[in-house]
Amino acid sequence: MLSQNDLKQIAQRGISEEQICSQLKQFETGFPFLKLEGAAAVGYGIVAPSQDERKAYVEAWQQYKGKGHRVVKFVPASGAASRMFKNMFAFVDADYDVPTTDFEKKYFAEIEKFAFFGALDEVCRKNEGKGIKELMAAGNYKAVAANMLKAEGLNYGQLPKGMLLFHQYAEGARTPMEEHLVEGALYAASNGEAHVHFTVSHEHLDFFKAKVAEKAAGYAKKFNVKYDITFSEQKPSTDTVAANPDNTPFREADGSLLFRPGGHGALIENLNEIEADVIFIKNIDNVVPDRLKPETVEWKQVIAGILVTLQQKAFDYLHKLDAGATDAELKEMADFVENCLCCHAKGNKVDADYLRRKLNRPMRVCGVVKNVGEPGGGPFLTYNQDGTVSLQILESSQIDVNNASYMEMFTKGTHFNPVDLVCAVKDYQGKPFNLPDFVDKTTGFISSKSKGGKELKALELPGLWNGAMSDWNTIFVEVPLGTFNPVKTVNDLLREQHQ
Repeated sequence: MLSQNDLKQIAQRGISEEQICSQLKQFETGFPFLKLEGAAAVGYGIVAPSQDERKAYVEAWQQYKGKGHRVVKFVPASGAASRMFKNMFAFVDADYDVPTTDFEKKYFAEIEKFAFFGALDEVCRKNEGKGIKELMAAGNYKAVAANMLKAEGLNYGQLPKGMLLFHQYAEGARTPMEEHLVEGALYAASNGEAHVHFTVSHEHLDFFKAKVAEKAAGYAKKFNVKYDITFSEQKPSTDTVAANPDNTPFREADGSLLFRPGGHGALIENLNEIEADVIFIKNIDNVVPDRLKPETVEWKQVIAGILVTLQQKAFDYLHKLDAGATDAELKEMADFVENCLCCHAKGNKVDADYLRRKLNRPMRVCGVVKNVGEPGGGPFLTYNQDGTVSLQILESSQIDVNNASYMEMFTKGTHFNPVDLVCAVKDYQGKPFNLPDFVDKTTGFISSKSKGGKELKALELPGLWNGAMSDWNTIFVEVPLGTFNPVKTVNDLLREQHQ
């Protein structure tokens, strides 16, 4: 099935023949649905700390940072903003010239509220000889939209989301990239340094670097921190081969194999290369203006405080296991694993080996918000490969839609995860975990795509905060909805939270 040219092509990407054969086999077999115990809820897998507890956790985080630990803010930022402008691309290509849909009407009625209004007005004057208001008065709405989207204008249809102007301030507009630098200074800085890492696509890397170089010094001065800002790209070795509907390799016109990015799960490799004790993970588009940041900053410190408090307890227990724990200590550890880490043995023998296995692994605390219909993974108690049950973040595609009780769990779930994670990635001896060792490889996804008018099957690796972190210790914490303000469409920027 694989020719010498194929083997050469895959070797150049740093992929083995075995990996390709395994991927093609996965197209045939598909991925198993997960076995669920139940949706997590407050008191059942989700912690809701009291005001006094929150204060104590913030203090625990401040103390931890004061001890010289290295903290990194990790921001997946490789996505282009094209999906954010789907409605406006449709308007430019429509057979009508004036705003017709509710979306289009809202966009143009409130256009002055966008932080990019000034920049768009400028390019309209340059390219059309008229400003936005004049173009709209003349009925030339499409010129305004085209100047926002196209390369000769702002090029927002192709730029990465992190480079768009999101929020307006007296001193000028800010991009999400800048808002993450501000957040990094406010809750993730330690020893006077804020380490921020962006994962970006190759085509946008130079642009990102140039913008960071232009902006970072101003924020360093404003917040009295020294920034260490790094970048990485998704590795070609994490790309996956595409298949035809009959599960044979999909080939380009020249006969070569088609590879596609493996989805955000590929970033576990990038995360694995970060030198840090604690890593915050948050999506590029989930940012708010400064006036709303205090709530976000407080809760980031709360979940980080919970993380380092539980991690220290796990470390203490592991040292006791090394020394030879007593029966009473083993019982105490079993209670901790069951009740604090929410990992249920379910028939596994709870002995020293079991406890070591469950305690000595990466740990993450995930903020979850009340479910208000936004897209996102849900917090569940799920069966693992070893028969235990633990907390996981699930996507709808991992659940058997033909299982009525599972679907009821999913649709009635009270919370979802907005990608708000803080992770501890070193063991009790200070050595970094090898994160790919903790991936559940049976939790990938297969989706239908097309290329050049031909149907194909695409394979996504286990998601970064789903199967890629399946064998981590997971704790869910209820955080306020105000800490979650994603921008999925351009009109989301008109929400009060982004004004």
